[in-house]
Amino acid sequence: MSFEVFEKLEAKVQQAIDTITLLQMEIEELKEQNNSLRNDAQQVAGNHDALMRENQHLKEEQHVWQERLRALLGKMEEV
Repeated sequence: MSFEVFEKLEAKVQQAIDTITLLQMEIEELKEQNNSLRNDAQQVAGNHDALMRENQHLKEEQHVWQERLRALLGKMEEV
């Protein structure tokens, strides 16, 4: 009877080891996903910053063109 108990205990220990191994593998996969997502987030933030700078530049350029157009319209009204 004690041999049966020992076999059951051994099976439970093996099951626990298998579960632990599986969980460790899952943790590694999640760490890799986390790193990948962190890199993606940094790239998106960099793209956002670049787009914000470009947007600001285009707004400034638009303002310059508006001023030129106003100046030309003012000269046309004088004529």
